Amino acid sequence: MHGQQAIEPSRVTEIQQALIREHYLNGDPNGQWDATTLAAMQKFQADQGWQTKLMPDSRALKKLGLGADYSGAINAKTATFDAPPPVSTIPAGQVAGVSAGSGAASDNR
Repeated sequence: MHGQQAIEPSRVTEIQQALIREHYLNGDPNGQWDATTLAAMQKFQADQGWQTKLMPDSRALKKLGLGADYSGAINAKTATFDAPPPVSTIPAGQVAGVSAGSGAASDNR
């Protein structure tokens, strides 16, 4: 078998704590991916309009505040996640170079 076969108990506890905080799960976290936890995650994902068959969905984990931790990445201190600048601010030569390099058809004929 390849890939992750089970969720580590410490990660399950984190997920359960987040589901409790968001009022999708009651009680105390137990670190076990049991039927109650599964049902809570399915309900959370369904309420977001996401799939409920595969568990857990990466979007759901991010929305629960449990996304990947990039704090140790090479550029973690300087990286930004801002929206890209408007196309109108990109120099024409750069746009032409990217278009030519990609093989995309140009509107400038």
